[in-house]
Amino acid sequence: MIRINLLPQKKGLKTRASAAQASADDGDSGSQVWLLFVAGALLLEIVVLIFVYKAKLDQLSVVEHKNDELKGTIGQIDKDMANHELIKTQLKELRDREEAIQKLQGARTGPTAALLELSRMLTTGRGPTVDRDKIEQLRRENPLAVPNPNWDTKRVSLTSYTELDRTVKISAVARDGEDESEFLRRISVSDLFYDVKMLAATKTQDTTTHLELVRFDISAKVRY
Repeated sequence: MIRINLLPQKKGLKTRASAAQASADDGDSGSQVWLLFVAGALLLEIVVLIFVYKAKLDQLSVVEHKNDELKGTIGQIDKDMANHELIKTQLKELRDREEAIQKLQGARTGPTAALLELSRMLTTGRGPTVDRDKIEQLRRENPLAVPNPNWDTKRVSLTSYTELDRTVKISAVARDGEDESEFLRRISVSDLFYDVKMLAATKTQDTTTHLELVRFDISAKVRY
């Protein structure tokens, strides 16, 4: 008869079971640590994402605010542009009205001023309205073009004065050619007249005194 001793085998089984249990406990502990690590990583990522999202929201708010300001500016520009033609039309009307008023005022006062200037030219001791520096420069450059202050103004008489669109025509009678030239010099240097031209000059005889005279016509433009 053969005997089999099973006691050592039972002890070995218990040892192996304990080892397996310990290995299982170690595995559970490692799994828990891994889960905690993964959970922590996820939490950190969520926190980072929240901060990034908040920063993007702030940037978006700034951009939207600037966009609203630009929209307001564009709207104001569109409004101004819509009124641009109307404003231009109104400005043109105002300028045309102002120009018309100035023309009316000039038409009322201009001829009077021109006649007064001619009266000063033909008054003894007086002369044309002219800047003193202009006379001095003319005296240096062309002394013959300077009016003679001692000229006898009674030697010229005006016979007619007409004006159209600020262009005047003057007809006059002078005792001789020098008197004609003196009147021409005076009107040429006057600040009120410009573009003075001699139109015609002819000799004639006075029917009463039988003196030989010079009849002449002058055209000029007038400033007013």
